[in-house]
Amino acid sequence: MSDTEALRAEAASLGVALDPSQASRLVRFEELLADRAIPQGVVSVSDATKIRERHILDSLRAVPVVEGADVAGDLGSGAGLPGVVVAISLPRLRMLLVERRPRRAALLELVVEELRLPNATVFAGPVAEMPGPVDVALARAFAPLDQAWAQASGVLRPGGRLVYFAGAATMIPAAPEGAVILDVLRTPVLESSGALVIMTRQ
Repeated sequence: MSDTEALRAEAASLGVALDPSQASRLVRFEELLADRAIPQGVVSVSDATKIRERHILDSLRAVPVVEGADVAGDLGSGAGLPGVVVAISLPRLRMLLVERRPRRAALLELVVEELRLPNATVFAGPVAEMPGPVDVALARAFAPLDQAWAQASGVLRPGGRLVYFAGAATMIPAAPEGAVILDVLRTPVLESSGALVIMTRQ
């Protein structure tokens, strides 16, 4: 089984159907993370041999949740996780990769160009200034839950949702003020992943 075929099978176990072109782009993204993101310290050196499970497959978990939305924002996108993965998987979705740190924003620009992602745009600035609103905000390794909600709630359109990646050891807290938790999704096939917490305004 080729690397691309293996990734398609792993994605299918998460409920995500990838065509060969999408899987090939994700494999190329893995290479970019290893070659560019790790040397810049955006992805940990300790994850060098675990990029697929720790980052690609973990990010893919958000795809079924985001599917059907028109516009999404990846808050504090860093190396493009989960935004680039979701954008590859959902080509009809418009993805805004929000990153205020210039070096990381430049890395995102390189990734978007290398992977030829017409549905992904980099916004090099703070969340509060991003063009919006969005249907879905994604927050992975961005901020604690209450802080992530405080920033996301300002850019979500009415009925919009925050998809928050909780840490593997994180206990799910009560919903922040002004928010209601719609769902908490756990993925038993990925032992290193925490829950996805889906929230919206009260």
